[in-house]
Amino acid sequence: MAGMTLHVLKPSVNNLTVRIFVRAAGLECEEVDVWGSTQTPEFLAKNPAHLTPMLEHAGLPRTTLWESCAIMGYLCNTHGLEQFYPSDPGKRAMIDSANFYLIGTLYPLLARATYPTLNFPQYPGEVGSSGADDAAKAEAQQAAETALAEPLDVYRAFFLGGKRFIGGDHPSIADIRLAASLEFLAAIDYDMPDWAREFMDAMANELGDAYTEPAADVRGYIEHVRSQAPA
Repeated sequence: MAGMTLHVLKPSVNNLTVRIFVRAAGLECEEVDVWGSTQTPEFLAKNPAHLTPMLEHAGLPRTTLWESCAIMGYLCNTHGLEQFYPSDPGKRAMIDSANFYLIGTLYPLLARATYPTLNFPQYPGEVGSSGADDAAKAEAQQAAETALAEPLDVYRAFFLGGKRFIGGDHPSIADIRLAASLEFLAAIDYDMPDWAREFMDAMANELGDAYTEPAADVRGYIEHVRSQAPA
C-alpha cells in the first residue's frame, strides 16, 4: 500500500500487534516512533485521541486510523487477506468476538495487573491512577492478576477449542492480538498456563521474524524496567 505510515510506541503490546501484522502480511509501510510526541499539536491535529498505533493513509476518510484491531481489519479488507481475516461470516464473527472480548474483558485486567510494574499510566477512574495509598493500589493490582485466569481460559476452551490457532491452521488477526497482549505478563512473572506458552511458541514459529523482531522491543523494555526495580 503506497504511502502508508504507521506511528508507534515500541514498548506497547497494542502497537506490537500491528507491527507484527504488517510484517506477517508482507505490507510495505513507513514505521515512525512517536515516543514523547503524541501530545504535540501536529499529532493531535491528526489524532485527537492521541492514541497509538496510528495508521496514516490517503485511502482513509480522515487519512488516519487508530485502534489495533480496526487497523488490521482495514488492511485485511483492502488487500483481501483472507488468511488473517476470512470473509466467511461465521469465521469472521469468531475472530471479531475474540478481539472484542480481549479489548473489553481481558486487556483491562491485564493493564491493571501489569501497568504499575511497567511504569505506564493507568486509565482514569482506576485505583492505580487515584489518590489511594500504596497498599490499596497493590491490592487492586493483585486482584486484577488473580482475575486474569478466567478470561484467559475462555481462549483455551472456546476460541481455540483444541485448534492450533483461533484462525484454525493459520494465525488470524485475533491470534496476533492475543499473543502480543500476553507478552506483558512477563513483567509480573505470571504463572502462564501451558496452553498459552504453547500458543505463543506456535505463533513465533509460524510467523518467524515477523513476530520475534518487533516483540524484541517489548521484551527489551520489560527487561529494562525489571532491572531498575529495587532489589
